[in-house]
Amino acid sequence: MSDKRPKNQLQMALAFTDEGRSEAPKARREGTESFTAKRACESPAIPEQVMEEVCGRENCLRALRRVKTNKGSPGIDGMKVGELPGYLKQHWPAIREPLLSGTYQPQPVRRVEIAKPDGGVRKLGIPMVLDRFIQQAVMQVLQGKWDRTFSEHSHGFRPQRSAHQAVAKAQQYIAEGKRWVVDLDLEKFFDRVNHDKLMAAIARRVNDKRMLRLLRAFLESGVMENGLVSPVEEGTPPGGPLSPLLSNLVLDELDRELEWRQHRFVRYADDCNIYVASERAGKRVMQSVTNFIRRRLQLKVNEAKSAVARAQQRKFLGFSFTGGAEAKRRIAPKALLRCKQRVRELTRRTRGVSLKQMTTQLAEYLRGWKSYFGFCETPSVLRALDQWIRRRLRSVIWKQRKRRASWRLADSPVLHTAFPVAYFDSLGLPRLSEG
Repeated sequence: MSDKRPKNQLQMALAFTDEGRSEAPKARREGTESFTAKRACESPAIPEQVMEEVCGRENCLRALRRVKTNKGSPGIDGMKVGELPGYLKQHWPAIREPLLSGTYQPQPVRRVEIAKPDGGVRKLGIPMVLDRFIQQAVMQVLQGKWDRTFSEHSHGFRPQRSAHQAVAKAQQYIAEGKRWVVDLDLEKFFDRVNHDKLMAAIARRVNDKRMLRLLRAFLESGVMENGLVSPVEEGTPPGGPLSPLLSNLVLDELDRELEWRQHRFVRYADDCNIYVASERAGKRVMQSVTNFIRRRLQLKVNEAKSAVARAQQRKFLGFSFTGGAEAKRRIAPKALLRCKQRVRELTRRTRGVSLKQMTTQLAEYLRGWKSYFGFCETPSVLRALDQWIRRRLRSVIWKQRKRRASWRLADSPVLHTAFPVAYFDSLGLPRLSEG
């Protein structure tokens, strides 16, 4: 099969046709501080033809490719991602018309529960595949217009930005002497965003009434759980591609406020760390910023998870930092424990799979883990983890041969000689401590 065939099939799937600065600062008081608030930087109003851009052929083809790549489970209608191209080919004119007339109505998302690593459950929303596609098409257009207006301190869910960049920036602030951190955790942020406030922020950037009606419809589409549909009165669209972009829009006001105050800070989605020189300064900043978040953003800071502490005592995006002037990046203890727990699950001796299959699954997990946590600057931790993983595998081999005391003997010179590192290399197991 030639390389062009999938592309041609994708193009045939969609029969699309193309058609055709801030206000003066205002003084106010927050707690004991008096300061002038700088309004969030906003892009010029988007031209009225924004919905035509969303429905444009190239934009929709790109959205379809992204939805297919992301895969995901069916929504309430049961449609699978693989069925979407054929459905669009057959029904696109009937979908496009209400989008352009401003009457499209998204369907409720399917609510599911998944277990959290530390216990409890997390509720997730799964939109219909068609609604995911439309959200993706909308997100692409709006992000292209809004992203350049967002703060340089915002790193989450943005093109050409990453968690590694955010961690490196935090490390830079610590090395510069800002060794205390105001670690802010927004309580159930994605579920608590005020719809009216969000729509007001969107309306300052969008003057296409059809787009405003569509975004409001996505916000209020509701959730279906156990066959019953419940209304949604706050929060960003659950489980869809629009949610991260809209969350960045909401928190851009916080970014601009912190910039105006000249704070050293890093934000990744709803994780925000502000770096200061002393505990006293940190407590003052915590109180003032908490008041701002509550009064201006109508959100709540989770006091149990937020803190003012020395930077090396807190974690940020799975990393923490060593003490001293160098402030090296290291893997946060909980992230390391989660890795070990996953390795234990994959190398459980009672799984009933072959060593080759076990190693293949383990290697897939470790490659993904290494691509993120290999960013640490503590190679001794990676070497120790490498040794521990191979000891687990030697224990599995010994146990599969109906031997006892497998864990103790797995670290013996005999098994090290019989199954050296090169043996596991030959099975495709990556080394975490090497490039």
